[in-house]
Amino acid sequence: QVQLIESGGGLVQAGGSLRLSCAASGRTFSISTMGWFRQTPGKEREFVAAIKWRSGSTYYADFVKGRFTTTSDTDKNTTYLQINSLRPEDTAVYYCAAGRSYAGYSLPGSYDYWGQGTQVTVSS
Repeated sequence: QVQLIESGGGLVQAGGSLRLSCAASGRTFSISTMGWFRQTPGKEREFVAAIKWRSGSTYYADFVKGRFTTTSDTDKNTTYLQINSLRPEDTAVYYCAAGRSYAGYSLPGSYDYWGQGTQVTVSS
């Protein structure tokens, strides 16, 4: 089992920045990919970014490229999502996820473990 604890969400004005953290514990050696998703009420969970745990290769949804950056510190078993130039439409609950496979990094069903989510609210 892998446990994921997220932090760093909050209320921010449009144009501001936030850094979300996702700390992993447990059987972290089994993690291949860490992903970030977001969800708003009534909508499906949406892929944001992913990072291969060991190589550091990153993947992004088209709509966040250039504003969002994901990194990992494997010594600390922590993954980060830096969000810049925040827009009101970025308001959502952001989830991190850990997967034991590299395949299907943009699909929620490819991940085995999920954090509890952290709320990001962007005011205009």
